[in-house]
Amino acid sequence: MSSNSNKSSVPLPDEYPQSLGPRPPTPTRASAAAAAAASAAGPTVLAGSTLPATAATASATTKHAAKEEGKQSNANKVYSRMIGSATAGACELMLFHPVDTVTKRLMSNKTKYIVPGQTAHNLNQIIFRQTAQAGVLTKAVSLFPGLGFAAGYKVLQRTYKFGLQPFANDLLNTHAGGWFKSTFGEKQGKTLMHATAGSLVGIGEVVLLPLDVLKIKAQTNPAAFGQLKGWGMASLLWTEGRSLYAGAGATMLRNAPGSFALFGGAELAYQYAFHLKDRRQATVSQHLAASVLGSVASIAVSAPLDVIKTRIQGANFGTNVSGVQVFKDLVRNEGVTALWKGLTPKILIVGPKLVFSMTIAQWLMAHLSKGQ
Repeated sequence: MSSNSNKSSVPLPDEYPQSLGPRPPTPTRASAAAAAAASAAGPTVLAGSTLPATAATASATTKHAAKEEGKQSNANKVYSRMIGSATAGACELMLFHPVDTVTKRLMSNKTKYIVPGQTAHNLNQIIFRQTAQAGVLTKAVSLFPGLGFAAGYKVLQRTYKFGLQPFANDLLNTHAGGWFKSTFGEKQGKTLMHATAGSLVGIGEVVLLPLDVLKIKAQTNPAAFGQLKGWGMASLLWTEGRSLYAGAGATMLRNAPGSFALFGGAELAYQYAFHLKDRRQATVSQHLAASVLGSVASIAVSAPLDVIKTRIQGANFGTNVSGVQVFKDLVRNEGVTALWKGLTPKILIVGPKLVFSMTIAQWLMAHLSKGQ
């Protein structure tokens, strides 16, 4: 063999046994290296083979598990927000429904009750009505009219408002968060996103208006239900129809700025007073201060339209009253300050009421989201 052949091949013995058949070709060093590399790489899987691809299968399984974990996380988020907000609404109802009845009756009253020497008597008649001369227990029970309607409305309202506002904020943050933050800055942009999300959710709250109308009629005009004796709820809804959406325009006009101020004012406190990036990190006292700021701002902004809405909804069934006419009659007969009737008791009780419900909702949502 030549010297070049010796360098590139591994020679077989010169004496090859004839019994083994034809002499095989002499293997080259290149082919030996290729065989060694193939052996190190493992078994070859032919195209179309049904042998499992272990690495690919493991990777796909890991990705699938991560995806399933993400779905569970989103489901947990929905669960925690809905349960937390609904529980807050139920607790708020039992504690604050009597105070809400007092507020609604004061707002629906069309006479001047602050008269020297007669104020206490007038308030007793306005608040307790037919039970004004009854005992304490009877008076207390009289402050729970329309509890069934109130339960449906309040629980659904709190579930809707506190439970869906974070989702609305998430959507805004995803699709417009960059614009908000680049235009208004990090803190102001985040505050305005929370406020805008609250405003949008507040406008949509009009879908719950029939339950609110029935609750207010039971609180302020129980005689209207005298016309409905023997009627079932289905008959009531069928017969009254659109009248149960009386005050829809005033409700949306009230809720848009009111909810904007509620969530915006609270977020303002979280961002600027407490420097919290996540409100779930807030303490009870911080929730208290933030909720009071938001609720007072909300009440002050929405009070005039709230009075008009209450007057419209408190009318008899079948009576069509326009908000403009209510506004004109109210200003002409009672003065401009009547637009803020019931403001003082609302400020005194709505602040603690919102603090109570928001604190429970926020704490439960954070607690349940952690699976505790």
